[in-house]
Amino acid sequence: MSLDVQEMGPVDYMVVEFPGGHMTGQGLPLLVDITDRGIIRILDLVFIRKLPDGSFMRIDLTERSNDEGDGLEVFDGASSGLLDDDDISAAADVIQPGSMAGMIVYENRWAAPLATALRRGGAMLVASGRIQIQALLAAIDAAEATSARPNKSA
Repeated sequence: MSLDVQEMGPVDYMVVEFPGGHMTGQGLPLLVDITDRGIIRILDLVFIRKLPDGSFMRIDLTERSNDEGDGLEVFDGASSGLLDDDDISAAADVIQPGSMAGMIVYENRWAAPLATALRRGGAMLVASGRIQIQALLAAIDAAEATSARPNKSA
């Protein structure tokens, strides 16, 4: 895979756990859609299985696709070389034994023109982050609980 980093958008990763190794495939059409529409570009896609004893193994994407007919073959060859054994081990550390996980590295192509223009103007991205949905939900719940309390100062 050829990468022209001067023309790229921000790159993110996700580790998605499938408890018990059960994959329904419900997200796959959406992933294919946003890839086909150029919103993201898949740089790496790796599947791992964490065994009950805590060890883990990498699952070959093409073997899984052929065995289960789940349509993952569309991402065959999605390997930029960004993920190494340490990354895969770190992903295995955060999933439960007996589960499977997909680890995806993707470029946010929708942001590439902005990122490119900023770089050409001499700007540098110096920080980036992501708010996890669980943290967002907790903050909303806390704010709603606070606003629901009667105001005793009146």
